[in-house]
Amino acid sequence: MKNLFKIIFLLLLLIPVKVFSQEVKFTATAKNVVTLGEQFRLMYVVNAQGTGFSHPAINDFKVLTGPNQSSSSQTQIINGKVTRSASYSYIYILQPVREGTFTIAPASILIGGKQYKSNAIKIRVIANPNKTQQQAGKQQQASGSQSIDSKSLFLKATANKSAPMIGEQINVSFKIYTSVNIAQYTVDEFPAFAGFWTQGLEGNKKQPKQHYEVIDGKRYIVAEIHKKAIFPQKSGKLRIDPMKIECLIQVQSKSRRSTGDAVFDQFFNNSFFNSYQNVKKTLKSNSITINVKPLPINNKPAGFSGAVGSFTFTSDLDKTELKANEAINLKFSISGKGNVKLVNKLNVDFPPDFEVYDPKITYKDLNTENTIGGRRSFEYLIIPRNAGSYKIKAVQFSYFDSGKNKYITLSSPEYTINVAKGEGSQTNISYSGVNQEDIKYIGSDIRFIKTDEFPLQIIGSYFFGSLNFYLSIFLPIILFFVFIIVWKNQLRKRSDMLFMKHKKATKISRKRLKKASEYLKQNKKEEFFVEISQALWGYLSDKFAIPLSELSMESVNDALLNKNVNEEIIKQFIETLNECEFARFAPGDSTSTLENIYKQGLEIISKIERELK
Repeated sequence: MKNLFKIIFLLLLLIPVKVFSQEVKFTATAKNVVTLGEQFRLMYVVNAQGTGFSHPAINDFKVLTGPNQSSSSQTQIINGKVTRSASYSYIYILQPVREGTFTIAPASILIGGKQYKSNAIKIRVIANPNKTQQQAGKQQQASGSQSIDSKSLFLKATANKSAPMIGEQINVSFKIYTSVNIAQYTVDEFPAFAGFWTQGLEGNKKQPKQHYEVIDGKRYIVAEIHKKAIFPQKSGKLRIDPMKIECLIQVQSKSRRSTGDAVFDQFFNNSFFNSYQNVKKTLKSNSITINVKPLPINNKPAGFSGAVGSFTFTSDLDKTELKANEAINLKFSISGKGNVKLVNKLNVDFPPDFEVYDPKITYKDLNTENTIGGRRSFEYLIIPRNAGSYKIKAVQFSYFDSGKNKYITLSSPEYTINVAKGEGSQTNISYSGVNQEDIKYIGSDIRFIKTDEFPLQIIGSYFFGSLNFYLSIFLPIILFFVFIIVWKNQLRKRSDMLFMKHKKATKISRKRLKKASEYLKQNKKEEFFVEISQALWGYLSDKFAIPLSELSMESVNDALLNKNVNEEIIKQFIETLNECEFARFAPGDSTSTLENIYKQGLEIISKIERELK
């Protein structure tokens, strides 16, 4: 049996083997006719292995994928003749972007040091018959949008002051003027307030109120959709950028023609027989230039810190008679109308024998619909350490009154504090008020004598030369070097701001979402939308190192695609951003909608984190 196999093997070796050298064929294939938006395959096939494949410029089509390479081989034995063939493919998936007839130039490849070119491809792109109805609807919307002129619908920005002083309040209002029916609106672009400190007014938290105004004999419905109080921080001409919104308008369409019968036409042209269509229109407000004047230099107080408005200044000391090491509270309050929130500190001169802790600073809003105001308090915890009579000098607060056009200085009373000698141990400190956890105990240098038994030690055992002795010497050195290595590693990581932002992006976004959830429970919708928006946009900015000023729907889509995030998840993320902005400024007040947005934001960030892992 073994001999038989040997004979068959020898006969096979004697069979003439001939591999025919085939002619190189390099061809391109694709569909001749495709519809607009259809995805199709462009394939280059060559029957020999080559290098340096070069595709032509594909300008008239969108390249979805490619080139994707594949190869196949085939061997045939016919009448003792062996024939081998192979093919190598380069595949693209394309999508047309406009109608017409387009030619894709030949591709090239190097085989055996010789360059070969494929054939050119001519492709005709036609309209998609399934989208005819949608295109007709878009044309109707476009024609309806053209019929709504700038006198029927416009967005106007106004400021109540055009030449204020530095720090003086200006109210900026954005109003829609319309004589057509607006179904809803969304804000595409908020105005920038470069050079201003801004704060929202109470009117922004309510449903926009509507009223009527007559301009050039035409009656308009007017709604104030955005209102800000702004405070200029420097002098000169400062520009407030326009606001941009998108409106969905209901336009009445009349398809019935006149028949010549006035009574018949009047009956059937009634609004009951007419249909309506929704038309989108983008509105852009005017920009505003504010000419800010500097504050006067004459009679400017030395302690002036930039407060502008109308304020009162009060102080309160809880007691003036006490013993050493007892605590007292001194409180200063500034309240009124203006930028009191920008007042950060007071110049208080305390006696050197007083131990004074950093003040607890609190703020309470006292805003009205058109005026920014509040109360800012500075509360000091003071502990006199020695007996005696001490004085706290009067504290002055200066501000500029824009109504009276002059500087005003208010002063607190001078306080005399009588401190008696403390009784007993200095560790018995009494206190009241705030910051009690910051009080330190002194006079604890005397301890009680220990009365418990001393531990005994075996004779002949010494600490010197023992294991613990060497550990106490070398272990701190080892720990020191470990500390240096860890410390330098942390410094390197912290110096890499992009790395730290990327690392903490998820943690920060979840904190903001948690804060948004608290605002939602408290029914604080404006604060809820601020936190949910900062959580989503801030997560993208930190995670992908994109400045907030450069973030847009397009940059979000590109960044997530580059990280191979699932397209469905990207679509959900963008829809969540759009729903958040829509719900924030659209009419209506649905708590269920806000809960939905919160759940979507939490879910979509978790999905993206799983995708990035």
